[in-house]
Amino acid sequence: MSEDAKAWGDFWAHNAGGDASGCLPERWATIEQAQSAAWSEFVKPLPEGARVLDLATGDGRVLRWMRADRPDLVLTGIDLAPVLPPAPEGTETRGGVAMEELPFENDSFDAVVSQFGFEYGDTAKVAAEIARVLAPAGRVGLMVHRGDGPILEHNRKRQSEIEWALEDKKAADAVTQALNTPGAGPAVGAQVANVLARLGEAQFGESSPAWEIPEAIRRACLIGQRQGIDAAVETIAQIREQANNEIGRIASLANACARADDRANIERAFEANGLALKSRGQVTEPTGRALADFLTIS
Repeated sequence: MSEDAKAWGDFWAHNAGGDASGCLPERWATIEQAQSAAWSEFVKPLPEGARVLDLATGDGRVLRWMRADRPDLVLTGIDLAPVLPPAPEGTETRGGVAMEELPFENDSFDAVVSQFGFEYGDTAKVAAEIARVLAPAGRVGLMVHRGDGPILEHNRKRQSEIEWALEDKKAADAVTQALNTPGAGPAVGAQVANVLARLGEAQFGESSPAWEIPEAIRRACLIGQRQGIDAAVETIAQIREQANNEIGRIASLANACARADDRANIERAFEANGLALKSRGQVTEPTGRALADFLTIS
């Protein structure tokens, strides 16, 4: 399994309710409104009963928005992550599917779309696969990241806060050592974690990873008081793994932004397969700051 698949598979496995905000900042509700509006415009001209494929569908939110606007559409989503949340009602999603090797016949879809997904793949290979499964006169809609946008900025901030907790303050290591030290144990481990949580809250704010991680570790120590030290150590290891997976997702996001910013390469990849960029617009926050670009290709 690739590092991207592992990191995002872990994310969707832990966010199976379909309401996760992904890697979006706290103001994600207004960002999602802008995204939804862009897709609403895209589906308006699609023919009745059009077949639509969503690449890197995640929790299927794009499918859900499209179905709300156009319940006549036949909606399918694929994602590299092996475990996905349940598909939105009236849609089909498949996990464990690479964009570079789509399991569909030629000319299977009237539209192919992707929201923050296309740029996670191999640009040339994914463009070729899109062209292959796209029916004649079909349309492609890609909402792609911007390296100068708020999403990468927000996630880089989260990464620095995770690294503060795990690397600078070594919260997991310090508490695990306390748990395994005779005469210390869960009570002392909880005290150490509590001090670090308060430091993280003071420096980065409550609900930041710098507070969340040591606070979760403190609660793990409470588990240790009830269920034994081994249970606490195991829980802390899981906390560390999830934090490292988030760092992996952020690295994946940064790489995706770099590929998305190389618009000339994207255009060349589609042109090599008989498709051309028809329009490029910005998706913006209420402040007017661009959070993504919307590319229409046919």
